[in-house]
Amino acid sequence: MNSTTVRNLLVRGMLAGLGAGVLALLVAYFLGEPGVDDAIGFEEAHAPAHEHEVELVSRGLQSTGGLATGVLVYGVAFGGIAALAYCFALGRVGRFRPRATALLLSATALLAVYVVPFLKYPANPPSVGDPDTIGKRTTLYFLMMVLSVLLAVAAVILGKRLAPRWGTWYATVAAVAFFGLAIGLAYAFLPVINEVPKDFPATLLWRFRTSALAIQLTLWTGFGLIFGELAQRLLAPRTEPVAPAQATPVPQ
Repeated sequence: MNSTTVRNLLVRGMLAGLGAGVLALLVAYFLGEPGVDDAIGFEEAHAPAHEHEVELVSRGLQSTGGLATGVLVYGVAFGGIAALAYCFALGRVGRFRPRATALLLSATALLAVYVVPFLKYPANPPSVGDPDTIGKRTTLYFLMMVLSVLLAVAAVILGKRLAPRWGTWYATVAAVAFFGLAIGLAYAFLPVINEVPKDFPATLLWRFRTSALAIQLTLWTGFGLIFGELAQRLLAPRTEPVAPAQATPVPQ
């Protein structure tokens, strides 16, 4: 793959990330923001009167402009990174078409980058979590994310190495088993963090976490579909069938 193709895929990846970010923004605004408002209301209702702080940025701006900026920048950035990963993965993970490779890459990224860390350290709404431990919680979350990505790469490499001797099916089963076992060990050895207040509504916590998962699912599914289509058109464009030339009648 030459540098021009890589550049074209990078641009398409960022555009696909932007498009997927718009879809994720809609989900975040209509599904996630109501839960955030309820969590803020719970925090304000349980905070002493003298502890109420003056907002530097209004809640209205946070839920509109701030949310849009964060989600769209996140989509573009991860779209570019995913496009570069796609350039490396294309043709190395199997004989898949460009569109199918994009969907496979998106599903893997969703699993390794978000779902696996989320199951260990799920997202929490405002008013959940000790402010004094935010640095520790952030470090542990990113450590789990890095471990998940590295173990996913190692599982793919293991599957490729075993495939010639064991066959594709058994090599895939072995790679998945390795990934699951390694992640299970990481879950067991990394510390557990549970700072949810006892009186925090369980339904609100559930709605917030499912909405956070829905946002990521929308983002990566949208990216896989959009980028897959753009990559397919770039790498394997359709060719129109050429109609056979009609024979010119020979004058008698």
